[in-house]
Amino acid sequence: MGETKPKASGVWPTVRPFVNGGASGMLATCVRIQLGQGSATDVTKNMFKNDGIGAFYKGLTAGLLRQATYTTARLGSFRLLCIGIKDERDEILTNKAIEANDGKPLPLYQKALCGLTAGAIGASVGSPADLALIRMQADATLPLAQRRNYTNAFHALYRIVADEGVLALWKGAGPTVVRAMALNMGMLASYDQSVEFFKDSVGFGEAATILGASSVSGFFAAACSLPFDYVKTQIQKMQPDAEGKFPYTGSLDCAMKTLKAGGPLKFYTGFPVYCVRIAPHVMMTWIFLNQIQKLETSVGL
Repeated sequence: MGETKPKASGVWPTVRPFVNGGASGMLATCVRIQLGQGSATDVTKNMFKNDGIGAFYKGLTAGLLRQATYTTARLGSFRLLCIGIKDERDEILTNKAIEANDGKPLPLYQKALCGLTAGAIGASVGSPADLALIRMQADATLPLAQRRNYTNAFHALYRIVADEGVLALWKGAGPTVVRAMALNMGMLASYDQSVEFFKDSVGFGEAATILGASSVSGFFAAACSLPFDYVKTQIQKMQPDAEGKFPYTGSLDCAMKTLKAGGPLKFYTGFPVYCVRIAPHVMMTWIFLNQIQKLETSVGL
């Protein structure tokens, strides 16, 4: 008989989903979130031409800080709420899921609700880092005189508090939370449902299941969240005019003005670029998470 690895005990089984979620999100953060308009090819050429290779990593410290807060909270919360990532080691959590649903997999609508809740929790925790990330990357699109010139995420947070007050860290938090709820509903529920489909119905192996499910998850994350991301970004990067007046009074005002100016499709401006930004990160997050879990299993954690 083979040697049985010791099972994790204590608080680790509870905190593990949060640690794994944050670690996988940070590992996946390797590309710049692009605010500009145009095709993916044009955006890439302009970034390289204007700022060099370093342009692709502007805001990396803010991106990592955002993943350490936002992704830690959302993936950990989803795990505890829904057991969206199957892991036979978590006997307590698995038993709770079986108890709550008569031993059957959770239906899609329940997974969607778990995703919505996890997204709201994660966005509330990660909003300050998200604001720093948006502003640092927006600098490249602004005239030199209007750039804030934050040197890193912590400098950005310090400047925001010093110049605008502590509550300014949650500027645009409303649309941020709504956008996160939409993204996580698409990302988390579709991934879990796809894993069940590819593994149980199609008969894929582990690698093909993870790759297929993460691809589906990336697409739905982008499709569900882009309209909300558009509004959130406009709110977070707006600056007052010469008279001190902001272009939008809030997210609803921004949404209505956008709808009036360009119709519903205006919210999907730059969808290919957005998919390039969102889908690979989502896919890598799931792939890294799977590898982290396998590593932990191999060492008995």
